[in-house]
Amino acid sequence: MSRAPKGGRRRLDASVPPEYDLPTREPRLDSPRAARFVMALVFIGWVAGTVGSGTSIIAVDTPPWIVRPSAALLMVVFAIGLTHRGGGHMRIWLPMTALLGALAVTLETNVLLASAAAVTAVLASVWAVLVTRPVATVFGAIREYSLALLVALSGTVGVAAWNAPVNYQRFNLIVLTVSLGLAITLVWNLGAGLHGLGRQNLAILLGVAALVMVVIAYSSFVRSHGSQSLVHAFTDMVLWTRRTFHGAPRPIEVLIGFPALIVGVALRSKRREGWWILVFAVIGTAVLTTSLVSPGAYPKYIALSTLYSGVLGLIVGLVLRRQLLKEPSSRAARAIAPVVRVEPPRFAALK
Repeated sequence: MSRAPKGGRRRLDASVPPEYDLPTREPRLDSPRAARFVMALVFIGWVAGTVGSGTSIIAVDTPPWIVRPSAALLMVVFAIGLTHRGGGHMRIWLPMTALLGALAVTLETNVLLASAAAVTAVLASVWAVLVTRPVATVFGAIREYSLALLVALSGTVGVAAWNAPVNYQRFNLIVLTVSLGLAITLVWNLGAGLHGLGRQNLAILLGVAALVMVVIAYSSFVRSHGSQSLVHAFTDMVLWTRRTFHGAPRPIEVLIGFPALIVGVALRSKRREGWWILVFAVIGTAVLTTSLVSPGAYPKYIALSTLYSGVLGLIVGLVLRRQLLKEPSSRAARAIAPVVRVEPPRFAALK
């Protein structure tokens, strides 16, 4: 009579390295040295554009004419990063973006300035999410979270540097809508389409979508049809928060956008359907990139509000990550240990 082997759970053969589960385009530059040189130039352009755009909100003894050219440079860098990461055609999108930046800097008409600010916000908010990598550890998730917020913040100063005469509510809605549409278009292939979602991931996706609708609908209802006592209560609470902490966290970032960053990069380390969670992270980065578009916005107040939102969003995201990604003990005892999913390097094309 044969005896069953003793031991723990069954495991896959780890001798075969995992492969990326999507076809990618050929490298744009055959020479690795040329590729590193171009990458260094793009990085220098990102730093220079961010520093130059930052002079629009920080009092520095610099010529005022460098502000909008720095914003144009930053917009071009975002276009290069997002087009390359998403596998797009650089010869189409890069000249269009550079032409818009040049016209906005030269002519300075209201339409061109508003268009350049909107394009900067959209490109920065989507690229901030796509530049992340899948991670399975808590510290790795915090690292990717910090990187995404850093990229989005550079987009924030880029939008502020355009100093475009826009209506904040309308501008914010347009940027949010276009960013979500662009993110869904890119994620459709990266996340295997809606048919690739499992039951648990589909439930998470629908739950987050329902939360977005509830938050937006409730805030609009309270502003337009809420009782005076309720409106005054919310107003007093916001004013008290501003006086006490000199800033107020933004609920849509704390409850939706920023936690989706943490959960999304963690879920991507197991299944590529985690990209669908990151669609909602674009909501947080889009709201962040448009926070300084109004000339009357106070940079200190926005900075503290972003700090509070980032800390609270990180805490909510880590809690959700722990609850949503843990395996039930009964299934974990029988499951085959999965191979960690891999993706191309951070600055390589995803498809």
